[in-house]
Amino acid sequence: MRRYPAVPADTPAAAASRGDFATLQTLLPYLWVYKWRVLLALLCLLGAKLANVGVPLVLKQLVDAMSVAPGQPQALLVLPLGILVAYGALRLSTTVFTELREFLFARVTQRAVRTIALKVFRHLHALSLRFHLNRQTGGMTRDIERGTRGVGALISYTLFNILPTLVEIALVLGYLVTHYDIWFSVITAVALLLYIAFTVTVTDWRTHFRRTMNDLDSKANTKAIDSLINYETVKYFGNEDYEAQRYDEGLKRYETAAVKSQTSLSLLNTGQSLIIAAAVTLILWRATQGVIDGKMTLGDLVLVNAFMIQLYIPLNFLGVIYREIKQSLADMERLFALLGQHREIADAPQARVLAPRGAEVRFAHVEFSYEAKRQILFDVDFTIAAGTTTAVVGHSGSGKSTLARLLFRFYEVNGGAISIDGADVRAVTQASLRGAIGIVPQDTVLFNDTIEYNIGYGKPGASKDDIVAAAKAASIHDFIESLPDGYASMVGERGLKLSGGEKQRVAIARTLLKNPAILIFDEATSALDSKAEQAIQAQLREIAKNRTTLVIAHRLSTVADAEQILVLEHGRIVERGSHLALLAADGLYAQMWQRQQARQDEELGDAEAA
Repeated sequence: MRRYPAVPADTPAAAASRGDFATLQTLLPYLWVYKWRVLLALLCLLGAKLANVGVPLVLKQLVDAMSVAPGQPQALLVLPLGILVAYGALRLSTTVFTELREFLFARVTQRAVRTIALKVFRHLHALSLRFHLNRQTGGMTRDIERGTRGVGALISYTLFNILPTLVEIALVLGYLVTHYDIWFSVITAVALLLYIAFTVTVTDWRTHFRRTMNDLDSKANTKAIDSLINYETVKYFGNEDYEAQRYDEGLKRYETAAVKSQTSLSLLNTGQSLIIAAAVTLILWRATQGVIDGKMTLGDLVLVNAFMIQLYIPLNFLGVIYREIKQSLADMERLFALLGQHREIADAPQARVLAPRGAEVRFAHVEFSYEAKRQILFDVDFTIAAGTTTAVVGHSGSGKSTLARLLFRFYEVNGGAISIDGADVRAVTQASLRGAIGIVPQDTVLFNDTIEYNIGYGKPGASKDDIVAAAKAASIHDFIESLPDGYASMVGERGLKLSGGEKQRVAIARTLLKNPAILIFDEATSALDSKAEQAIQAQLREIAKNRTTLVIAHRLSTVADAEQILVLEHGRIVERGSHLALLAADGLYAQMWQRQQARQDEELGDAEAA
């Protein structure tokens, strides 16, 4: 028998361990798919900045041209007209190149967001049941929402704000160095370095406030979602005030972190304004002195002032932009950490498609544990012959439902193997394996959609006629037709608008529509009253004909006609055989049967007395 190595359990998300560089490395491949658009957008960015820097240069020429000597009216009429046209053209070019850049990059940004969101969604569905049992839905959905929003924000701020500003700084410094006194360049460069250093230092210090806010926001949202999902339980115990208090405690901690974040922002803005004000004052002082000394023209003074305004206006927002970039990176960390979650269950490299013939199911010496220190199944060995029914009974916690989860391959076995028609379930694709199995669970959870959608979920794309036929076979068609909206009736969240029996019939119809080779009934009627149970049990027996069926049951009367009954006790098969053979053996099964019969007699007597 082929041995498969054990697969490690899912590891928790370690968002805090991811650096900004690692986050950017993860993002870049999604952008580089459209590399030609990216390169064209960068060329447009360069064109926009060249035009933007050219505007003050033309303005200088215009101011100097206005200083003409008396008696030369032709210069006043011709030269300024050309400069004015050039000035307007450069202004227009700046806008055109900027809009063209955004037009080219819009698809890149939106496709990256869409691709990442879809990849995370698919990955979450590919993770094992172990991960989903431990997850906190409210916090996780908020992480996904913030992360995908952060992708767009990061691209926008980086390409449309930071990069253009850096290009413009380089162009302006280059011009100042080659045309004016060195002090203009020194003052500008020192101010820029001080500004950037101060901004980065303070913003990095503030980032942990954002992380704290994210954590507290996710926790508060998780409590709110859990409370709303369990709305009935809250009402049963009258704990509305208690839930509101728990939620408010989370909001209070979030409020404290938000106030600290805003206070530190005020410190950042004040320091930035001080640096900018000092630099602009020094630059204008040098320019004014140059005009007085005759080394510079009025046009030069206007040019230097315009350069400083063009530089420091975007720089004034650099702190905000850098903070937003850091926040976007922090938000994306959690999103990409979800992608980093280990897939405990994955298709083997050479996995083949399962094509059941007779659909014989074999559990060969299976051992399993959810946790290393607590084993659930011990040497479980049995075969369900093709087209027959095998029932598994036992006390709660004996491992009955675990068999169904292992057959669906929600977990990997620790020892032994499970096969269908001789094919190990680990050697076939998960899609084909689960396509061959249908289940009617004890707790049927429906989508908050129409009855038609929920039945049709068993076979996406099924026709309305097929859905109606499945509903008739499950004896729920007449009930659906009696509803005002018929098959378009909404079932509510988790199907709460339907009764237990109605939900079970929808589950049966959904499974019938799927038409699987293998059926699993996981205590499918244990939550129903006796009358509903008898009606649904008859339907279950009908759809189980000629199918390989595994019935997991607590009430022994529902499995008395199974060809094989297995009795599980503490994860081991302690008895096996037909109903009559097990009664004759007078073992654990017979004791369970006698207790249940005595309980039923008591209930019948109480009903007659009433």
